[in-house]
Amino acid sequence: MRSILFVCLGNICRSPLAEGIAKDIVSKKGLNTKVDSAGTGDWHLGESPCRYSIQVAKEHGVDISMLRARQVTQEDFEEFEMIVALDDSNFHDLKDMGATNLVKLGDYGYDGADVPDPYFFGGYEGFENVYNMIEICLNNLFSVQSSDKE
Repeated sequence: MRSILFVCLGNICRSPLAEGIAKDIVSKKGLNTKVDSAGTGDWHLGESPCRYSIQVAKEHGVDISMLRARQVTQEDFEEFEMIVALDDSNFHDLKDMGATNLVKLGDYGYDGADVPDPYFFGGYEGFENVYNMIEICLNNLFSVQSSDKE
C-alpha cells in the first residue's frame, strides 16, 4: 500500500487522529506510504483538529496540530489506493460518491464496529478511547498490509 486516506464526517476529530497515528506508524516502520485525511462534510474546512484530538495525540507523542480539515474529493478516489471510513455512515456516503477502494477501520480489530464520534459525547475520556481504538486498528491494518507484501 502506497497511499491511504482516512475519512470521517468533519475531519476535525477521528480522521486527523487516524492520519497522525498512521504517519507515526509509517515513520517507525520505514514505509513509503502517503497518508492523508478528509471529511465527507464541508462545515469545518480549513480548521485545525479539535482541541481534545490535538491534546490526546500529543499525550501519545503524535503532533496533529498542523493538520487542517478538508473535504473528500472525487480525485481522492483515484489518488489513494485505500480509502478508510471511520464509521458506517461515512462508508455508505463514500460508496455513494463512487469510492471502490473502500474499507472500514473497525474491520481491523473491532469486528466492523464504528469508531464513535467523540465530538458529541464522552468528553476527554471519549477522545482517549477513540485514540486507543484507532491505534489498535491501524497497527492491525499495517500488519496485514506488511504481510500481504511478503
